[in-house]
Amino acid sequence: MSRRTAAALVAVVLACAIAAPAAAQRGRASRTVDWPRESPPPPLLERPVAFPEYEIRTLANGLRVVYVGHHEQPAVTVRLLVAAGASNDPPGKPGVAAMAARLLDQGTTTRAAQDIAGIVDYVGGALDVGAGSDLSFVNVIVLRDDFDLALDILSDVTRRPAFAPDEVERQRQQVLSAMQVSYDDPAYLADIVFNRLVYGFHPYGVPPNGTPESVRAMTRADLVAFHRTHFMPNNAVLAVVGDVTAEEAFAGVERALGDWPTSALPRPGTTEAPPPTRRLVVIDRPGAVQTAVRAGHVALPRAHPDYLTLDVAVKILGGEGGNRLGTVLRTERSLTYAASADVAARRTAGDFMATTDTRSAATADALRLTVDEIARLRREPVRERELRGAQAYLAGNFPITLETPNAIAAQVLEAILYGLDLEALERYPERVNDVSVRDIQRVAQDWLKPASLSIVLVGDASTFVDDLPRVGFDRIEVVPQAELDLLAPDFRRRGAGAP
Repeated sequence: MSRRTAAALVAVVLACAIAAPAAAQRGRASRTVDWPRESPPPPLLERPVAFPEYEIRTLANGLRVVYVGHHEQPAVTVRLLVAAGASNDPPGKPGVAAMAARLLDQGTTTRAAQDIAGIVDYVGGALDVGAGSDLSFVNVIVLRDDFDLALDILSDVTRRPAFAPDEVERQRQQVLSAMQVSYDDPAYLADIVFNRLVYGFHPYGVPPNGTPESVRAMTRADLVAFHRTHFMPNNAVLAVVGDVTAEEAFAGVERALGDWPTSALPRPGTTEAPPPTRRLVVIDRPGAVQTAVRAGHVALPRAHPDYLTLDVAVKILGGEGGNRLGTVLRTERSLTYAASADVAARRTAGDFMATTDTRSAATADALRLTVDEIARLRREPVRERELRGAQAYLAGNFPITLETPNAIAAQVLEAILYGLDLEALERYPERVNDVSVRDIQRVAQDWLKPASLSIVLVGDASTFVDDLPRVGFDRIEVVPQAELDLLAPDFRRRGAGAP
C-alpha cells in the first residue's frame, strides 16, 4: 500500500498495450486482429476474503506481539519492526539508520556473521534485515520445528549487533559502490531529486541511504548510538504468523525477548513537510536519449481518513485497473512505453507522483500531457467504468496479499505501526467498493494541486529545455549532474555557482 520504503512498500505497473496500426486493419474484415490490445485484460473476479484470526498481547517490557494463525504450510514467519528508520537519522548524518540495519546480521556479540548465515542456511530458513523511512526490520522465516531457533536468532541480531569495525568498513564500501551505480541510473536520480524537491529538508526528503559524503563520514559510534536510542521493546512490534498455536507463539516470544530491557523513548521530531510548491528542476545528462519525468507534490500521511480514496483516485490516473496516463501517453500519442502514478504515504506525511520516461525530443509534450491529466482528474468527475476498473483491481488483488505468512505479517505490522484499525484492514475490499464518483472528485480537489507541482526531468537538457516555455513551463533550474548536491538548497555542489 505504499510506494518507496524498504519495509513494506510494493508497486506493480501494468502498461496499456499499443494500439494496432490503422494499416493493419484496412481490408482485413475477414480476419480479426487481436494483438496488440488497446486495453489491459480484465481483472480477476473478486472472491470472498477470510482474514486470518489474530490476537495481540503486550509484554511487561512494552513489546507488542501479534499472533496470526496460518496452518496451510508448516512454516512460521517472525517479523520485528522497530519504529525508527531513515527519518530518525541524526541531524546532518543521513544513512545511519540504513547502515545500522544492514549490519544487524553481520555479527553479534555472541555470533560471527558466518555463524548466523550458516545456522539459518542449515535449517533452510531465511533472514532479512533492513530499514525504511519510518522503520527498521528483522524478518526470519523457518519451518515450524525451528520456531524457537528463529526467535533466538531474531533476538540476538536485534539486541546485540557487534558493529565490528571491519564489517562497518566492508558495508561502507558496498554502499558507496552501489551509489556509484545508482547515480548513473536516470530513474534513481529522478526519484531521489523528486523526494528532496517535494519534502525539502524534512527527513523524508533526504536519501535514506545517505550521500557519498555522509556515508564516508559515518562512524561506528554513530551506529551504536542510533541502536541504543531506538532499538528497545517499547518502540517495537513483533508478529508471529504461521503454523504454531497462539500459546506457543506468546510463550516463545516471552522466553526469547521478555528480558529485553526497556528504556525511555526518544522525543519525536517536529519537522513538518513544506506545502506544495511549484518548481521545475532539470538534471542535465548530456547525450541521454531519454528523459525521466517525475511530477507530484506532498500529500497526506498513511493514517489520514482520505488515504484509501486518494489511492483509488490515483489508480484511475495512473495505476492498475485504470491508468489514464498510460492511455494518453502510450496508446494515443506513442510517447512512452509506460506511465504511472502512485501515492506514497508515511507516518507523518506523504506524496503523490506521476512517472514516465520518454524520448528526449518529446519531453515537453509528455510533461504537458501529464500535468493536463492531473488537472483533468481534479476538474472533471471520473466515469463509473473507470472507477469500477480500479475497484476491481484493488479488491481482487487483496486476497493475493494474504497468501503467505510473510505477506500477512507485513500487512498487520504496517497497520499497527501507522496506527490503523485492524478491523478496517479486514474490510479493505468492502471499503474500496464503497468509494463513489463523488468521493473521488472530492479528494482530487482537496489533495491534487496541478498548479503547485514539483517537477523533475533527468535527461539531455539541450534537446528539450527550449521547448518547455512553449508548453507553459518558463521557470526552470538546470543542474549539471556532475554538480548535483542533494543537501544544497539549489541542488548544486558548493562553489559550483547559482542555477
